[in-house]
Amino acid sequence: MSLPSYDPNDNEAGIKLLEELTTNADLVQQQVLEEILTTNSDTEYLSSFLNGHSDKQLFKTKLPIVDYQDIQPYIERIAHGDKSHIISAKPITELLTSSGTSGGKPKMMPSTAEELDRKTFFYNLLVPVLNKYVEGLEHGKGMYLLFVKPEIRTSSGLMARPVLTSYYKSSNFRKRPFNRYNVFTSPDETILCPDTKQSMYCQLLCGLVQRHEVLRVGAVFASALLRAIKFLEDFWRDLCSDIRSGRLSDWIADGGCREALSCVLKKPNPELADAIERECGGGGSWEGIIRRMWPRTKLVEVIVTGSMAQYISTLEFYSGGLPLVSTMYASSECYFGINFKPLSKPCDVSYTLIPNMAYFEFLPLLNDRDRDYCNGQVVKSQAVDLVDVKLGRYYELVVTTFTGLYRFRVGDILMVTGFHNKAPQFRFVQRRNVVLSIDTDKTNEEDLLNAMNRAKLLLHPLGLLLTDYTSYADTSSIPGHYVLFWELTHDSSKPNLLVRDSLDSCLMEECCWSVEESLDSVYRRCRRKDKSIGPLEIRVVRCGTFDALMDLCVSRGSSLNQYKTPRCIKSDEALHILDSRVVARFFSPTTPSWEPTPLD
Repeated sequence: MSLPSYDPNDNEAGIKLLEELTTNADLVQQQVLEEILTTNSDTEYLSSFLNGHSDKQLFKTKLPIVDYQDIQPYIERIAHGDKSHIISAKPITELLTSSGTSGGKPKMMPSTAEELDRKTFFYNLLVPVLNKYVEGLEHGKGMYLLFVKPEIRTSSGLMARPVLTSYYKSSNFRKRPFNRYNVFTSPDETILCPDTKQSMYCQLLCGLVQRHEVLRVGAVFASALLRAIKFLEDFWRDLCSDIRSGRLSDWIADGGCREALSCVLKKPNPELADAIERECGGGGSWEGIIRRMWPRTKLVEVIVTGSMAQYISTLEFYSGGLPLVSTMYASSECYFGINFKPLSKPCDVSYTLIPNMAYFEFLPLLNDRDRDYCNGQVVKSQAVDLVDVKLGRYYELVVTTFTGLYRFRVGDILMVTGFHNKAPQFRFVQRRNVVLSIDTDKTNEEDLLNAMNRAKLLLHPLGLLLTDYTSYADTSSIPGHYVLFWELTHDSSKPNLLVRDSLDSCLMEECCWSVEESLDSVYRRCRRKDKSIGPLEIRVVRCGTFDALMDLCVSRGSSLNQYKTPRCIKSDEALHILDSRVVARFFSPTTPSWEPTPLD
């Protein structure tokens, strides 16, 4: 089905379109499936199951639900230059690589030229939703820190790159029509700079020069924005020097950046340099630095759902009470949903799936009160359609896309929180199979985050903040045990003290026990009754450790835009980075409570 057209500057038309799509969700979904099957019925993949038919019932009964491993041979043939209609009747123009830090190895997803138009359509729909809740965004700019990663070519010359790099380098982005609601402080040349350090420096410099025009500050993920704040903390003197002199530092070698900055950094501005120096170099706390540095800012736009939720408290510290807005839910497979209530609290964020983006199905999961839910077990029943999901139930997302993925398990676990007209709304819960396990225990990402959130409250009396964490199942000893790596920093009350000088052994041991006490019944049974798991350990690492971990992942092929701190470490090299920076270790002093229940 062709994409509806409307003027992105027309908020009313955008909202009306979303109402039509969600009101007719079932019809739109049937049209999407019919178009995908009709267009691609003669492809090698579909014809092997459907024999040229495009009937929905045959699709449901004959076509299997698949993982990446099932379609990998087809993707590899495309990567190696096979131009036959393997999975798509339309040419595969590029392959989109996953982040490589969310559920294992990088994967390559097929994409077509038409899919870029679908992404543009999706991005344009974000604008009227945000404008409905935040007035006056057309009277200023957004300081969005966006980055690209250099592409790689497959053996056949086909481009393979992260989904955001693909979009930012496309003509859809570079030649986008003017939208008064979506003006960036960063020139495209600074976004497209392949050197991350130069790109970050130039984008921050542009944002500082235009600080009184900035109404929104953001990045894709919360972790990227926090990295930018750390970069500002390290380089504010250089940035002030450039602003004071009106001249870009010589170490910026990228020609595109230098040419773009010549239009931004037009003349010396010592008054602005002095103002920035007072905020950054006054020796005070950096609490509220975003609001202080960009005083007209109305919101901070970053994804803070899923594994990004653990950054919420740190972002709140730096943002000075500004709303944290998660606008969209998307992946390399396709773009999925929009947050129709962008000013909702991060813990309340739900995404409404947009019915014309793909054909959506859902594999029911056991209720999370059941013990097996933590194992991510799927109920052995048919996948249900978008409009047939039930409130409060958990599902695994399955998509059939316009680009050649059919009944593909994305790996995301979602919970239905409500409906907008006929379209369901979902809370992102976790990635499938991202767990810690020593024995029969299965700790998922959400349970670990909840345990962390309880334990980190104990740090407040010490004036410490938990800025990042990951975990590791240490089986080098018997019994094995959970290891948590924590990076801590001081809040505004003790800005000059070393973290290691503030650690209290008894309180840190209590943190270990608090995490264990918050984990599920199976874990606590293994610890207390079976004694098949040893005491949980917290290893405190020095400041900057998680930046080093991200640098490793980026050097191995992850996209800076898509990077998410892995919540379970399995790489020996990553583990070495963490262990080499440990400054203190603490163990749980006693076993957690446990009482048998019928489920045990």
